[in-house]
Amino acid sequence: MAFSILSIFSSPFIFPLKTPKPFKPQKHRTITCCSQEPKRPSKNPQRPTSRNRKRTPYGTSRRSILKKTFTQEQVKFTAGVSADPHVGIIGGGMAGLICALNLEKRGVKSTVFDTGMHGLGGRMGTRVIDPQQLIFDHAAQLFTVSDSRFAELVEYWLEKGLVRQWQGLVGLLELGGQFVPLPSSAPRFIGVKGMRPLADSLLSETSMVNVVRPCWISKLEPFNGMWHLSENGRPRGKFDAIVIAHNGKCANRLLALSGLPLIARQMKRLELSSIWALLAAFEDPLPIGDGKVTFEGAFVKGVDSVSWMANNSMKLLGSHSNGPHCWTFFSTAAYGKRNKVPQENIPTATADKVKTSMLEGVEAALGLPKESLQRPFYARVQLWGAALPTNSPGIPCIFDPYGRAGICGDWLLGSNLESAALSGMALANHVSATVILLYSLVLFVLGLQTGKTILLSCLAVLFRLVIRLVLILYTSIIHYVDCGLFPKWWSLS
Repeated sequence: MAFSILSIFSSPFIFPLKTPKPFKPQKHRTITCCSQEPKRPSKNPQRPTSRNRKRTPYGTSRRSILKKTFTQEQVKFTAGVSADPHVGIIGGGMAGLICALNLEKRGVKSTVFDTGMHGLGGRMGTRVIDPQQLIFDHAAQLFTVSDSRFAELVEYWLEKGLVRQWQGLVGLLELGGQFVPLPSSAPRFIGVKGMRPLADSLLSETSMVNVVRPCWISKLEPFNGMWHLSENGRPRGKFDAIVIAHNGKCANRLLALSGLPLIARQMKRLELSSIWALLAAFEDPLPIGDGKVTFEGAFVKGVDSVSWMANNSMKLLGSHSNGPHCWTFFSTAAYGKRNKVPQENIPTATADKVKTSMLEGVEAALGLPKESLQRPFYARVQLWGAALPTNSPGIPCIFDPYGRAGICGDWLLGSNLESAALSGMALANHVSATVILLYSLVLFVLGLQTGKTILLSCLAVLFRLVIRLVLILYTSIIHYVDCGLFPKWWSLS
């Protein structure tokens, strides 16, 4: 993404060309999408207009789903949730996994659908190649901690031996081989065996989370008060609520005909950049000037094709590494944009061109003569087509209470693992509150709750009434904003 990237102190995914700026915390807020618009009076009360024509609510008729005006209609479930609420989570990155974990803490089961062929994690990617003993973190490089909620989670990971503090030398590498160490800052953390093993271990102790992968959810369909998910026509289950922990063109296509126009509109405002990753293994240490490279990670300045480089062998294996030297190189956003191709099917000619260009950039950054850099015995490129956001609304999540659907992801708050985790936590709170409250109200109406739970149910009813009034007020404000009477403060741009 032509990056709105945060600093090394808060941005672990893919790094920018320029020196990072200090992180400035923002006040967190959550967008709650509502869909009702003020009704316009009919000129002829005996013949309602199309806007006032009575429609069958979603969740009661298959026919309503097939209307040509479906993309303009908002899903509004009128039925309560099932006795055992089930949430579908599309995306198994940090945000989706943390959302699933927090739903389980509240007694709500979930199913995570992920496209990963080798494991979970999304951009928490680690590639291990045996028997050559090659290892690469080819997306998220590190993470830092600034929020107490995320700090509590990281402490647990430290106790379990899943992560450790990265003590390696990190700095700024200028064109020509001049390296300047970055001043000491907040502790940097990495996965002990890479980022992907950390992602895979997050759900190791869960009992209410099911994982389905590799799976490309291609359709969301509301029917009979439930969300029906399918993969290329193959049913993948029905759910009381859904979570979109995914972004980019795939998410936009998924939401285009889902009956969630307001959520789809917010997603379309997201702008993403493309980044090339080059994984290269060398027999010998890389030289720099008259010596050898001693740093483990560096921002690269003044080179168009390279913005970040990291020695995975030293970072992950440390002194135990006596084999090949495995490096990860990231391109700049500008370079990624100029050389963007379909990431699912990269042409061989483009891959060769990018390899050559990025290795030349590494050579220039290290201050080496042309064609003097040793040739890697292993080299592979990968395009992250939806790497980082260039714009961010600064909110933890977006939730539609009528359609029981929400979005979470690092792009809502920034571009780092902490933002992704906090986003997943926030949306889990909204989803669990919705499904648990609805189920509690059903039991209350049926008279199945007694004793102290009756008081809780009464409070729940009161709470729902207050929320209802707030939503009506909020909907009215949105209507007037659309008319130009108020500024569009919720815009992502």
